[in-house]
Amino acid sequence: MPERYRDWLQQASRDLDHARMDVREGFYEWAAFAAQQAAEKACKALHLFLGSSTWGHDVTELLAHLPQEHQAPADLIDRAKRLDKHYLPARYPNGFAAGTPMEHYTRPEAEQAFIEEGHGIAPRQIAWNDFIVVGPAADPAHVKGGHDAHEAFTAIAKAKAAFVSRGDRSGTNALELRLWKAAGIEPKSGAGTWYRDIGGGMGQALNAAAAMPAYTLSDRGTWLNFRNKDELVIVVEGDPHLINRYDVIELDPGKHAAAKLDAAHRLAQFLVSPEGQAAIGDFRVGGEQLFHPSAAAPR
Repeated sequence: MPERYRDWLQQASRDLDHARMDVREGFYEWAAFAAQQAAEKACKALHLFLGSSTWGHDVTELLAHLPQEHQAPADLIDRAKRLDKHYLPARYPNGFAAGTPMEHYTRPEAEQAFIEEGHGIAPRQIAWNDFIVVGPAADPAHVKGGHDAHEAFTAIAKAKAAFVSRGDRSGTNALELRLWKAAGIEPKSGAGTWYRDIGGGMGQALNAAAAMPAYTLSDRGTWLNFRNKDELVIVVEGDPHLINRYDVIELDPGKHAAAKLDAAHRLAQFLVSPEGQAAIGDFRVGGEQLFHPSAAAPR
C-alpha cells in the first residue's frame, strides 16, 4: 500500500534513534544493526512513495532497484554496502571466527565509522582515565598490587575466586570479556560457582562484589563515587589494556549545517587548550584526580 510509506519512514527514524541510544550506552553491535535497519526501512519507504515494489533486507539491492529516474549516487551505494556488512555479524557469533559480536564492535570502531561516513571531523584526544580490578582485601587469588589484568584474571580463574560480571552488554562488560578471551579463559564455564553474571549496572556489580566479597572490573569514576566499599580494595591498576580514552569529535558542517557548530567548535578548542586541559586535570572525585589531560600527548 503506497500510502504506508510514512509508517516505514517513521520506523526508520525510530531505528536511527535506537542506534544513537545504543552508541551512548556502549551497545555498539546493536547500534550497527539498528543503523542498517534504519537505512533498510527508509529505502522501503522511498520505494512505496515512488509506487515501486520491493522486498528483502539488503540496502544495496534496495537502492539498486529504484526506478531509473531515481537512481542512487555511487557514494550512497558504497555506504549502503558498508551498512549491509552489519546485518548478520552484529547479531550472531558465527559472523566471526571466534568471540561474540559485542567483543568485535568497540567504541574506537564506532567513532571511526562515524568519521568515515562523513559525520565527524577533527577527532582529538582530550583525556584518559582507566578501569581497575577491585576485590576482597583478603585477596584469595593473590593479585593485589599487580599491573597486568590478564595475569590477574588467570589467577582469579585458577583460584576459582568469586568474580562478579555486569553481564549487561555494556562497554565495561565487553572489555571484561575481551580480557578473559586474551587470557585464554572461558569464564562462563564457572557460571553458578565462582563466576557470577548479574545482568546489572556498575553500581549493582560493586554492591554484589562487596556483599560476597568478590572481584570485579570497574571504571575508576564509579569506584571513587561508590560508598559501600566494605572489604573491597583496588587490586590491579595501571595496565595499558585498561586505559579509557576520551575524544572530542566535531560535526561535519556538510552534513550537520543546522547544528550549533560554532559553539561546538569553541568547546572543542577550549577542551584542547592549556586552560581546558588544566580544568580537566584539576577535576577531583573524593579528593582524587579522575582524568589525565592528554591533548598534547595522546595515549
